[in-house]
Amino acid sequence: MSIEDHELAIAAAGAGATVVRARFGQQLSRVDKGAGDFATEADIEAEKAILEVLRAGRPADAVLGEESGRTGSGERTWLVDPLCGTLNFAARTTMVAVNVALRSGPDILAAASADPFGEEVFWTGGAGAFRRHGGRDEPLLPSGGSRLVDLNLDPPFPSAPGFRAVNLLADPEFGTAFSPRVLSTTLPLAWVAAGRRAGYLSDGHRDWTVHSAAGIALCRAAGCVVTDLSGEPLHSASRGLLAAADPRTHAAFLALITKTANFRD
Repeated sequence: MSIEDHELAIAAAGAGATVVRARFGQQLSRVDKGAGDFATEADIEAEKAILEVLRAGRPADAVLGEESGRTGSGERTWLVDPLCGTLNFAARTTMVAVNVALRSGPDILAAASADPFGEEVFWTGGAGAFRRHGGRDEPLLPSGGSRLVDLNLDPPFPSAPGFRAVNLLADPEFGTAFSPRVLSTTLPLAWVAAGRRAGYLSDGHRDWTVHSAAGIALCRAAGCVVTDLSGEPLHSASRGLLAAADPRTHAAFLALITKTANFRD
């Protein structure tokens, strides 16, 4: 019997996570991608391990990999980010994620985001979102109670000068309403779905990219509110990404963004 899509996503993300753990702390060569971006041997090896799992399980599906680009064709496409947080990883920091998502048309059918060092995988098959650890699954329950929010300050800043996340951080009202953190990886999207964070904001991620597709799908399946920075639905021309644990948290976050922004069409 064929493996279900979500189980294949979990297996693929797990294969990538195994490589990332094994390569942590080693001296790794880098591949320059321009504009200060780069990949390491670990990124490339992790993506290769992920692709081997996906091709074995779904040979007819297309794959879009962060490092290897698109292979295959068809309506079903696996989106692969083998190491989200490469700069963190290269600096021997463990805040990274391995993301795998299956897209068909406008929908994400299955997604998995693995934390290689927490040895847990956050996943969804479309109905509900779950955490797998030690072979057991538990449902993800978002909550705004922690007041912790993560902001991604990595360039580019497509909404500047109308909006800059650093301006939001400097606003006293924002510091009173929330407890901001800065973390350049999409792992906090899974944390929002799991109730470990109240929200996540990034100006750079939008729509279904290899970086954010899995995390967005997890948040939506868990019942979080996900929009762009203007509160509008995500699409290819969206202004960034805002994920909140619940409508109340989203409304508070959005009010503070609007206060510090001057969006122009």
